[in-house]
Amino acid sequence: MDKFRVQGPTRLQGEVTISGAKNAALPILFSALLAEEPVEIQNVPKLKDIDTTMKLLSQLGAKVERNGSVWIDAGPVDVFCAPYDLVKTMRASIWALGPLVARFGQGQVSLPGGCAIGARPVDLHISGLEQLGAEIKLEEGYVKASVSGRLKGAHIVMDKVSVGATVTIMSAATLAEGTTIIEKRRSRAGDCRYRQLPERAGRKNHRPG
Repeated sequence: MDKFRVQGPTRLQGEVTISGAKNAALPILFSALLAEEPVEIQNVPKLKDIDTTMKLLSQLGAKVERNGSVWIDAGPVDVFCAPYDLVKTMRASIWALGPLVARFGQGQVSLPGGCAIGARPVDLHISGLEQLGAEIKLEEGYVKASVSGRLKGAHIVMDKVSVGATVTIMSAATLAEGTTIIEKRRSRAGDCRYRQLPERAGRKNHRPG
């Protein structure tokens, strides 16, 4: 087993800066698509997946800047399709779908691996969005979601635990009419951080227990 061995007697001192967690930062970055006003996200780690997400948001039309904090203005978003050339490098790109259909009534995300849906299962994401009222089509290697009007809150019981699907449902439910209840949801530290964004946008989240 890998380990660090610290041997004295020299006293350790100094400061260490701890960056934010990628598992919290990624869904928060995607959920900035829900906001019409600029969003500032602090302590975002400098990682390849973060850079890919920022590039993807830019291709959708958002204004993205990194100057210490990450600033995202999703007001100008006018493209609703996440292309394969970016999605293929990061399966978390599916998290763009919930905010897009919730805010704009439509969204498309390429399946990582093209038409081979089995390579990157997204069935729980699709099921959750359908229960919120979205119409889902799988065409030409893309998951295409649309809704007439707004999504509707629902009582969703997931077949199995999934962090990714929970994030998709939570983001879509943020702008849905009514209350959404998610059962058999999976939670971890990053998920708790993610909940802060819709709460600061004025939506209420409650986790029993």
